Amino acid sequence: MLSRAIILSLALCLVSGCVYRIDIPQGNYLEQKQIDKLQVGMTKEQVKYVLGNPVIRDSFNSDTWYYVYEFLSGKDEAFNKRKKLVLSFDGDILTKAEGDFEVGENFHVPMGQ
Repeated sequence: MLSRAIILSLALCLVSGCVYRIDIPQGNYLEQKQIDKLQVGMTKEQVKYVLGNPVIRDSFNSDTWYYVYEFLSGKDEAFNKRKKLVLSFDGDILTKAEGDFEVGENFHVPMGQ
C-alpha cells in the first residue's frame, strides 16, 4: 500500500513538470512591407485595405488609429514581443505615422504624385 502511494505521488510530480503552455498572439500582426505601402494623403478606406481594421480607435478622437500587436511565448519570455503603430488623420486623410516601424521612403510623397 505504501509503495503504491509513493509511485502515485512520484508519477504526479513527473506529470506536473510537463505542462504545455501555448503561444498567445494578440492584435494586428503587421509586416514592414505593409507599412511601406502607406503614403500621406491616403484615405481611411485605403489604409484599412492595406493594414486591416485597427485594434483601437480613440473614443475621443476618431482621427487616431492604433495598430498594436503582442506576442506572449509559452516557451520562453525572450520570444515575447510588442509592436505598435499609431496613425493620425486629418478628417479622412492620413497625415502621420509613428511607432515601432519605419515608414517607407514614399510615405511623405502625397498620393497621386
